[in-house]
Amino acid sequence: MDEPPRRTRPPQEPPGRARPSREAGWSSALPGRAWPPEASGEDDLPPSARWYGTPAMPPRRRIPRRLRRPLLGLLALTVCVAVAAGATALVLRIVSSPDPSSGRVTDRAAGVGYPLPAGWRQGAVPPVTGFTSVAGDGAAVTVMVGPGEPAADPRAATAELADLYGRLLLHGDEVEVDDDRPISAGGWTGHSRTLRAEYRDVVNGPAHLRVVFLTGPGGSPVVVVAVAKPGGPRTHAGIEEVIAGIRRA
Repeated sequence: MDEPPRRTRPPQEPPGRARPSREAGWSSALPGRAWPPEASGEDDLPPSARWYGTPAMPPRRRIPRRLRRPLLGLLALTVCVAVAAGATALVLRIVSSPDPSSGRVTDRAAGVGYPLPAGWRQGAVPPVTGFTSVAGDGAAVTVMVGPGEPAADPRAATAELADLYGRLLLHGDEVEVDDDRPISAGGWTGHSRTLRAEYRDVVNGPAHLRVVFLTGPGGSPVVVVAVAKPGGPRTHAGIEEVIAGIRRA
């Protein structure tokens, strides 16, 4: 009777050959099946970070040295302008202050004082450079007062100032001289000129600009510029009250 064939054992692996371990990512017991990766701190990272690494913070950009001085100079200039504007406003508040007891404005820079008509109040800073005090009713009329330059001909000086401030403040379509005459008030003598501006649109009514150049004993001349938009008897009466009440402070 024939003997059954003998089973042959698989040849043993030669010594020195290492069997793959689980760390290699696959199982020797189940060929072709990968073991799950071991837990690590990288599990919380997105897939892109596992491939390319954790993103690094971009380097801080520094201002080039060639730009540092101009930028510092610009910053210093801005600070100086702000300080100068604040100082100017403070000085104007000090040199021109209202007197509550008498209802007058004392303008120490111009060396004069003048009354505040009923309903008027003093402004903080004049809207035009060169003037040191301002007052008005807050709606239709504004009066600015400041020191003037000595002039041999008050009438010519008044006409020149009226032309300058007329172009600056009126912007009328048609501007003509409404009044031009010598003036005297409170020991002062000088000249007054009034311009009337007309506008073609139906929104703006006629406006008036009055410039008064006054000279008196002791001290510099005084310039008064009054703007009335629109002009009317009440606003003109207030302007006349201010001019007639100007006195040396």
